[in-house]
Amino acid sequence: MIELLPLFLGVFLAQVLPGPNMIAVSSMALSSGRQAGLLAACGVAIGVFATALLFAFGMSALLVAFPSLLIFMKLIGGGCLLFLGLKSVLSLFKPKAQKAALAAQQRSSTNAFLTGLFVVLTNPKALMMWVAISMYVASLQYSSLGFLLVGLEVALSALVIYMGYAWLFSTGVAVRAYQRFFKVAEGTFGLIFGALGAKLFIDGLRELRA
Repeated sequence: MIELLPLFLGVFLAQVLPGPNMIAVSSMALSSGRQAGLLAACGVAIGVFATALLFAFGMSALLVAFPSLLIFMKLIGGGCLLFLGLKSVLSLFKPKAQKAALAAQQRSSTNAFLTGLFVVLTNPKALMMWVAISMYVASLQYSSLGFLLVGLEVALSALVIYMGYAWLFSTGVAVRAYQRFFKVAEGTFGLIFGALGAKLFIDGLRELRA
C-alpha cells in the first residue's frame, strides 16, 4: 500500500484546494445550514465512488477510445455550472419572501444531496483525474477489486474533507458574515460557478468544432 501514498497525497491536495466540489458544499452550508452542507458533502462522496465504479469497469478505456465523450461531458458540466451560477446571481434580485422560499427548498435533503452529486458527475476535470488514477493503479497491477478499494478510500477522504468544509462554513461566525454580506457572497459564488462553467462550455464547443 505504500506505493499508493503519492496518489493519495495528490488526491488529498486536489480535494482540499478550492474547486467546484468545495464551492458547492460551502455555498449550500452558508445559505441553507449545516445539514444541507453535510448532505451536499455526502453527494460529493457518493459521486466520487460512483466515478470509481465506472473506471473500475472500463470507463478509462472508453474515454480513450471515444474522446468525444469528454467533449460532451465538458458541455454538460459547463452547462450545469452555468445554471448554478445563474441561479445564485438571480437570487440577488428576488424579494425576501422568495429568498426564504428558495433557502427552504435548498435545505431539502434531496436538493442538497443531488447538488453535490451532480457537481462531481458532470466535472470533466474529475474524469481526467480518474483517468490518471486508473493508469497509475493499473501500472501497479491491481485488480478491479483493488481499484474499487482505492476508489472507496478516495471517496471516504472526500467525505471527511467536505464534511469538514460543511461544518466550517455553517459555524455562527461564517453564517453571520454570510448574512451580513449576502449579496457579495452569492454574487461571488455565482461568478465563480459561472466562470468555471463558461470556460468548460467554451472549451467543449471549440473541441467540438475542431
